[in-house]
Amino acid sequence: MIESALHALRENYNFVVILCGVSLLGAGAGIVGAFAVLRKRALTGDALSHAALPGVCLAFLVLGERNLPAMLLGALASGILGVAIISALVRWTRVRDDAAIGIILSVFFGLGIALMGIIQRMGSVGNKAGLSSFILGKTTGITGADVWIILASAAICLAAIVVLYKEFLAVSFDADFTQSLGWPVYAIDLLLMSLVAAAVVIGLPTVGVIMISALLIMPGAAARFWTDRLSTLLVLAGGLGFVTGVVGTTLSYTFDKLPAGPVIVLTGAALFLLSMLLGHRRGAIARILAHRRFRRSWQERQLLRTLYELIESSGFRQRSVPQDDLLSLRAWSPAEAQKLVQEAAVAGLVLPLPGGRVALTDQGWQQALEATRGHRLWQTFLAEYPEQAGSVVNLASVSVDDHLPPALSDELQAKLVAAGRWPASEVAP
Repeated sequence: MIESALHALRENYNFVVILCGVSLLGAGAGIVGAFAVLRKRALTGDALSHAALPGVCLAFLVLGERNLPAMLLGALASGILGVAIISALVRWTRVRDDAAIGIILSVFFGLGIALMGIIQRMGSVGNKAGLSSFILGKTTGITGADVWIILASAAICLAAIVVLYKEFLAVSFDADFTQSLGWPVYAIDLLLMSLVAAAVVIGLPTVGVIMISALLIMPGAAARFWTDRLSTLLVLAGGLGFVTGVVGTTLSYTFDKLPAGPVIVLTGAALFLLSMLLGHRRGAIARILAHRRFRRSWQERQLLRTLYELIESSGFRQRSVPQDDLLSLRAWSPAEAQKLVQEAAVAGLVLPLPGGRVALTDQGWQQALEATRGHRLWQTFLAEYPEQAGSVVNLASVSVDDHLPPALSDELQAKLVAAGRWPASEVAP
């Protein structure tokens, strides 16, 4: 078995090398790009990839030959320069982030294309430059040495993130507050974007200027649909980037006519679409289901509160009310009221009676009391302290104890008792 596995590995050595390189690149780019997504700098990766092109061309012009390490260093220097200019424009001018990114992206990419034109007119030297691979990528050109370079770069970026995790977390979520604490926000932000620039530079020879931005943005954006915790987000972004590289490379290898770069990007887009639909935290389906659950719970509380108020208005002399009376207090149609009563009956909260009347069960009575108390406390709070309404988390909540100070809650309750509007808990249905 081991010999057959080694034979298969030798037969598909190039594929294994490409698979390792692209998957590691996807994982590293996904982790670093997650910070760019949180920092609202998702397009910075795109701008960096385009800003790196002039550095590649200048390094070739200075040396007069193709030297990959020197060209990557030139790309890194050019990319960091682009990041610095973007940060400077945002910090010291009235130019907004999106405009600054658009300016750097177009100017640097235009400069790179112009320099490529000059190089291509340099005769035999220009023809051997192979600079077109830096635009569209050349996944099939990944070697074992490239894999080790990608692995080392990913490890360095990961180590930097681990060491500066707290600083990156603070800057990503609240840069203004972080600056008020005296932290060097500009330097931290520049270092964070430098990591993005490093990921871009490492990915240029393999997936190119156009594709590397997709590996930076899509894994982090997709992971955002699954969690609100930064640590989990980084793990998911790295995992999604890794899966994007593995699946995209495998599909490209299986179907010979499919180019690797576009297939990898389409694989990332598919994972993003699935996350957007199925993500249990922010996915579209989860949000729709959560909205329906909230709407149903809210209407159920409205029904119970309405039944209590109708019983209360009779001086608690009657224990049931005509179902048609619900329509006098709420803007429900007869069909809506009938549906709400049926759903509440299934939940064991109300009891339909002959003659079209509805009564509260013991469980429904207790929940009706809670709903009525919560509604009247919130109503009194808004009337007495309207200036504080904006700081309250959820006015639709039944319990006020989780949102208001105990002293304020007791004060509101005392006012309701004095006004005779505090729900009477001693009356049973």
